[in-house]
Amino acid sequence: MTSLKNIWYNFKKYQFLMQQLITRDFKVKYKRSVLGVVWSLLYPVLMVAVMAMVFSQMFRFSVEGVNYLVYLMTGTIMFQYFSEATNNAMTSVVSNFALISKVYIPKYIFPIAKCIFVGINFVMTLIPWAILIILTQFGLGTYPASINWYYLLIPYIFLCFFLFTVGIGMLLSCISVFLRDVFYIYGIILTIWNYFTPVFYSIEILPASLQTLFKFNPLYQFITAVREIVLYGNCPSLLTLVVVGLLGVGTLLIGAIIFKKNQDKFIYYI
Repeated sequence: MTSLKNIWYNFKKYQFLMQQLITRDFKVKYKRSVLGVVWSLLYPVLMVAVMAMVFSQMFRFSVEGVNYLVYLMTGTIMFQYFSEATNNAMTSVVSNFALISKVYIPKYIFPIAKCIFVGINFVMTLIPWAILIILTQFGLGTYPASINWYYLLIPYIFLCFFLFTVGIGMLLSCISVFLRDVFYIYGIILTIWNYFTPVFYSIEILPASLQTLFKFNPLYQFITAVREIVLYGNCPSLLTLVVVGLLGVGTLLIGAIIFKKNQDKFIYYI
């Protein structure tokens, strides 16, 4: 209980620093960009348009009974958030060595700030995602997406997804201090992870044995829970909601514990 109070106290104490770190990241990302933050809206649309053309037209990928554009965009924006947030969090401690070596700062602020920064961009990508869902009601695509009361569960799923991402980000930021090779290794892992996550295909095309294996992928659980609501109009099962909750909280706790145990050693390796 005392530990939680200390974390909350530090968040309040260093709230201004957190805001400055996030603001700095926005300025750096959109520096000299004509469209600026508008790219956060355009990027997922353009990406999905290209992927839809490649996979649906050239490779003839489709998912029976659902709108493929919404299916594709849901998987794309969620995996993109995870990929960008964890990559940024991984380098956050090492890249702020000059600040860490001069003053005392709770070091977990850096990976969390990165995940929040990318999370703000993610929230903005939900605007074109929502517009796409609405347009399917007016004939965009073969099947319309579903609009239902189960959408109220989506913020819970996204919150669990955020906690999971922060947990992975803290693990990576800790490991990268001691092993810089992880910068290169993680890029390969993400590529493999992308193909093992049904972003542009359905696991139904795989043999039953592989389908079971793929369901152990945490990202599959998060993405499928959202698709169940948006595409099929169904409420995710209670088991699914419990699983995504455990994945989020459990991964965050593991990441935080490992980070806390090693953070005092960072200064000797950075």
